[in-house]
Formats: sequence, structure tokens, C-alpha cells
Amino acid sequence: MSRAELTETPASPDLKGPDKAAIFLLTMGEDFTAEVFKELDDIEIKDLGKAMTTIQNVTPSQIQDVLWEFNLAMREPGDIRVKGDDFFKNTIGRALDGDRASGLIQDVNSPVPFSNIKNIDAKALGNFIRNEHPQTIALILAHIDSGKAAQIIAEFPEPLQQDVMLRIADLEPVGNDILDEVEQVLREEIKAQGPVGGRPAGGSSTVAEILNQVDQNTENAILTKLEDERADLANEVRKLMFVFEDLINVDDRSIRAILKEVNNDELTLALKAASPAMQDKIFANLTERAADMIRDDLEAMGPTRLADVEKAQQAVLRAAKKLEAEGKIVIGKGDGGDQFV
Repeated sequence: MSRAELTETPASPDLKGPDKAAIFLLTMGEDFTAEVFKELDDIEIKDLGKAMTTIQNVTPSQIQDVLWEFNLAMREPGDIRVKGDDFFKNTIGRALDGDRASGLIQDVNSPVPFSNIKNIDAKALGNFIRNEHPQTIALILAHIDSGKAAQIIAEFPEPLQQDVMLRIADLEPVGNDILDEVEQVLREEIKAQGPVGGRPAGGSSTVAEILNQVDQNTENAILTKLEDERADLANEVRKLMFVFEDLINVDDRSIRAILKEVNNDELTLALKAASPAMQDKIFANLTERAADMIRDDLEAMGPTRLADVEKAQQAVLRAAKKLEAEGKIVIGKGDGGDQFV
């Protein structure tokens, strides 16, 4: 098949991103995949591993569709007949040290809770669960993506927000039988299909992770209520939270690594509401020309929605946390806690 013919092939609509990446790596072989794994963080490897371990056979048409996505040419592809779980275990063993590889294999093989709702719109999901018992809501939010949980909690009335956050903080590990029951009810209500599973969740760290991604007003309201109800918990959550201004305590080498991951437009917007000290910290780690350009852009920038500034700051924080997950930097609160390296 020629390149021209291949580019006219429609991509398979039922293949998701991790599935396509998994098929591509299965096509390229174990040695190639082992090298790719060396460049990925643990979260990315887990996503690929979960996709790989469900693959038993890939058809030629699927290979063509995937290679079309990668803009490659391929002649007469044949079936890939391989057990994805064996492939993943072999390649991860070549790419990483024994303990890290074993941990990732265990994580990949662990069932994922509430995976049938991960693609449901946050507003729709919030409407489904807002009338549930607060303990049930806490259980669900503690087991889903913290960004989606933040969107959902922001739509709840304040008393429910505070009640749910307290319950998340106190949540104990939950057995699979309870998770099975809750997920079954959700599955019936939203008419979705998905595997069932369970894992420990909750605690002050989960509360902090969710609050890191809500808007400032919601964050302040919840933390104020937590301080009234449980001052010790509020203090613990504040210590665990990492906000944009905390970057001032990150060492210069790590700041430069973060800035490489952020485009200038996002950085300029993020600095709009930053303190003078925070701005100086960033400018000191940019080239003189780049710093001057951003200063000029800030001076020329008119009134800006706070929500847009917070969104840009979250983008910078996501870059920082990604680098931390990759082991390239360490971040944390700077109020007497761990220093950054």
C-alpha cells in the first residue's frame, strides 16, 4: 500500500489513544518498546500497560489505521498474534529495574474502580450523584480523577461540599464488595459498561489534590469550613496543597526545567496575578530577552479574568507535577517542610 493510499484510510473510530499506542508498540517489537518505556513516566507506562494486557490479536486493518495515525507506510501487514500481558512484562523488565517493574506490573493488573464513568461529563456525573448519601459521594469522588472530582464538587452547594470533603478525609480503605455494589448502581443509572474493581482511597492527601484544582472561591470556602469543623485537618490539607506561589521555594535548576515545559503565553498569563517576588523568581530563570518580552506583554495586558489566570497557573503546576512524577524534580510546600532539590 502506498503512502497516498494509506493517508486516505479512515482511523478506526473505536480505538482509543492508549490502544493505538499499544498496537504500534506491539508492531515494533519488544526491544523498541523497552527503549520507549525508558522515556516515559510511571503514569504513562501504566496507561500503556493496561491497554497492552487486554490485547490478544490485532487485525491488519487495525494496524493500517494505527500506522496512518503515525503517518507511516506499511506493506501488507499481517496479524499480530501475541499475548499482550507477556509482551508488557518482558519489555518492562528490560526497561526498568526489578522493584519498579514489579510494582508497575502489579498496578497494571489491579482492577480499576469506577472505570465505566471516567468518560462521563463531570456535570452529568455530578447530577447523577448529588442526591446520593454524602458518604457514597465521597467514596466515588475519592476513586476518580481528581480534576473531575474538583469540577463536580464545585457544582455542589456549600454544605454538601464541606460534608463530602470531611468524609473523603476520613475515608477508610473500602472492600471490593462495597465498590461493586456502588458501581453497579451507577452503571445502571448511566447505562454504561465497564470493569469493576477497588483500591484504598481518601485521606487528607486526596482532599488536597481535589482542592488544588477547584477555583479559588470554592477552595477558600471549603478550607474555612474545615478550619471551623476540624482545624487539625485543615492545617494538614494546607500543608499538602501546592499552589502557584509555592514555586518561589523551588530551586533555580528545577524552575528552569519547569519553564521548558510551559509556553510563553501561558507563563505570561500565570504571572498576571503573581506576587512581585514570584515574578522575580521566574524572570531570574529566563534569558534576558525572554524576561523582557514577558515584562512587556504583562505591561500591555489589559484586565484579565481571574479564572483564566488560575487556569494558566494550573498548567504550570501540572508541568511541575509531571516532572516530579518522572523523578526529575521534587516539589512540596515551602512553609518549613521539605526543601526542593
